[in-house]
Amino acid sequence: MIITPLLVIFMIIVFVLLYLFLKTVDKREWLIVLISLIMTPLVYFYMFYPFLNIISNYHHQKYFDAEAWSEKPALRYEMIDSTIDTDTLKGKSKTEIETLLGKAEWLTWDDAKKSHDDNKWNYGLGIEPGAFNDEKGNVEITFINNKVEALRTYNEPLTFDTDE
Repeated sequence: MIITPLLVIFMIIVFVLLYLFLKTVDKREWLIVLISLIMTPLVYFYMFYPFLNIISNYHHQKYFDAEAWSEKPALRYEMIDSTIDTDTLKGKSKTEIETLLGKAEWLTWDDAKKSHDDNKWNYGLGIEPGAFNDEKGNVEITFINNKVEALRTYNEPLTFDTDE
């Protein structure tokens, strides 16, 4: 385990809270400190840390991998930031993109043409973890002259099919 300043600060906060709580139960100072020291790691790793992970939406960032993109579509959100930042797909042709990412999952609707735009491909990125996340991520790839010109991420609300 790597000891970071944030870990130390959080451990101190948990220790102080435990100390204040135990002080209401017993008046023996030495016992309160001893129990607080023993219980701090347990409370931190089994209560505080899991709760922090539930309410935060932190996720790991990964480099683009075509195999992982096709095998685990629900985890694409981990790769997209690196893919955009490094221009991994920029300048690639439609056939190269289809080889790397697979066939476009859907095309963007063009109101002017009243049809789908063959130069704007969309892929689902999955749902980022977090207790209060009610959106799913997507990426739109724009082609100009059969080459990738831009990648744009956007979110849309989660919808569930209901049988009526």
